Amino acid sequence: MGKEQIKNESITRQEDDFAQWYTDVCKKAELMDYSSVKGFIVYRPYGFAIWEQIRNYLDARFKETGHENVYMPSVIPESLFNKEKEHVEGFAPETLVATIGGNAPIEDRLIIRPTSEILFCEHYQKIINSYRDLPKLYNQWCSVVRWEKTTRPFLRGAEFLWQEGHTMHETEEEARTETLRMLQIYDDLGRDVLAVPFLKGRKTEKEKFAGAKETYTIEALMPDGKALQSGTTHYFGQGFAKAFGIQFQGRDGKLYNPHQTSWGVSTRLLGSIIMVHGDDNGLVLPPKVAPIQVAVIPIAQQKPGVIPAAREVAKTLKDAGFRVKLDESDKTPGWKFSEYEMKGVPLRVELGPRDIEAGQCVLAKRNDGTKITVKLDELASKVKELLELIHTEMYQKAYRFVEEHTRECHSLEEIEQALNDRCYAKVMWDEEEESENKIKELYQATARCMPFNQIPFGDTCPISGKPAKKVVIFGRAY
Repeated sequence: MGKEQIKNESITRQEDDFAQWYTDVCKKAELMDYSSVKGFIVYRPYGFAIWEQIRNYLDARFKETGHENVYMPSVIPESLFNKEKEHVEGFAPETLVATIGGNAPIEDRLIIRPTSEILFCEHYQKIINSYRDLPKLYNQWCSVVRWEKTTRPFLRGAEFLWQEGHTMHETEEEARTETLRMLQIYDDLGRDVLAVPFLKGRKTEKEKFAGAKETYTIEALMPDGKALQSGTTHYFGQGFAKAFGIQFQGRDGKLYNPHQTSWGVSTRLLGSIIMVHGDDNGLVLPPKVAPIQVAVIPIAQQKPGVIPAAREVAKTLKDAGFRVKLDESDKTPGWKFSEYEMKGVPLRVELGPRDIEAGQCVLAKRNDGTKITVKLDELASKVKELLELIHTEMYQKAYRFVEEHTRECHSLEEIEQALNDRCYAKVMWDEEEESENKIKELYQATARCMPFNQIPFGDTCPISGKPAKKVVIFGRAY
């Protein structure tokens, strides 16, 4: 049975101030710190370790599908940046520009990369000559800079970490397949690693990426009812290739422009993990990304035999492949319980003199506070079983929340009520930008995506009264 957890008084309650709760958790769980420049944060070891787990999973998936890692420069000459007009217009308000180098003015000013399509295109123009050079399946892990006015740790930063894939293909069909294949990998990440159910679909023309023909997205719903765009994939067609003069000799000897994609996720995923799963005691981490999966806490550790037994337990678990922290510090067990709850450690092992005598220990689950007694010789197998259970329970809880907070709306009043009730508003839409603009103007909500699961539930758009063409999800967003 569950155990009532004592409220951590150093963290603001979610219902009192969700934004302050989020900031408290980021700081007190030691995920990040602020630097002296607004929007540029310090990724502390614990926060960076979560990102490393995400990165390790994705990097392996990318390489399984034939992608190679590269690294591009962090600056783009302004003359090069200006080659793709639509793309430039989309990013110009967010660019940070270097104008002086070595105390001398830089004639062709340098844009600190907000994204790297242009850099990849410049390179591809030099190395793609024949259909035999395709496909080019490149990815890079890096940081980008976007001069945001309003910043929040992980959610919206002036600088953030991400991966960005940039691929070139011989045919449109190949590129479109790539765009959806990478979206599926991101969806797998949510389900199998983050325990976050994503809403998948295509962005509207108004909301698509600057320069893209089509943009696809994964969206997570936060407890405060706001959506978090958690990753995107883009089909670019041949627009960038034409702008940058990228051509290849086809199988028939004629010259063609390749078809291009890009796709990326960022440290914004840390924000989704924090908000989707966290509670009033701090983080609740999915086991697959938790830097510490099991915390071993000796009870009455000053008594003979306790520390050696705790070390043996920690070694057994480490040898079984788990990420383990044995806390031998002189702090009280109560302090340690609170500390590892705040850090979201999925499982806690409690081991005292009586437990040792009985050949057992106590396991406490972070996600619901449940405690069970386990024989020491069954510990490794039980920990494996419980970590899998925790992941499943966390995913199911998050999935139920999205299901319960997605509402079909047949009128403007219902759309407003759904949004005010912290829900997605599911709407039959006329596919007109004017209708999108009206929802934004009236309710400060945007079209998150047109979900792949297009099951019509009406014939008329409640925003305009015109015939409906698509199911679209509106939501307020970070």
